[in-house]
Amino acid sequence: MTYGTTRRTVLMTTGAVALAAGCGSESTKSDTSPGSQDLTKTADIPEGGGKIFKDQKVVVTQATKGEFKAFSAICTHMGCTVNQVADGTIDCPCHGSKYHIADGSVAHGPATKPLPPKTITVDGNSIRLA
Repeated sequence: MTYGTTRRTVLMTTGAVALAAGCGSESTKSDTSPGSQDLTKTADIPEGGGKIFKDQKVVVTQATKGEFKAFSAICTHMGCTVNQVADGTIDCPCHGSKYHIADGSVAHGPATKPLPPKTITVDGNSIRLA
C-alpha cells in the first residue's frame, strides 16, 4: 500500500530538520560564549570597590589591590538586581541587603545567603567572564 505525502508529514519532517539544525548552531554558540570576550579592563574596577554589569548579571570587585572577584548581581533575598558597590559592600535597592565585596557574604540582611561566585579570568589588564 502506498501513502501520499501529507501536510502533517511535511511539517513533522521540516520541524525535525529545523530542530537538528538548531542543535548544531547551539553548540556553535557555546564555542563563542560571552567568556570569550572581554568583560572590562582592570583599571575600570576601583580598589576597595567594584562595578555592576547588568546585561551579564554579574558584579566584579577588587577588595584588595590586584585581587578581582565576581559574583552574581542577583540578590539572594528576592531576586532583585544589585545597584551599587559602595563602602565595601554590594548593595541591593529592594530591601536593603548588603554583601561584602571580598567574598559575597551577607553584610546586612534581610538576605541570608551569599551572592554566588562567578568565574572570571584576568589576562593582563583584561577581565573575562568564563
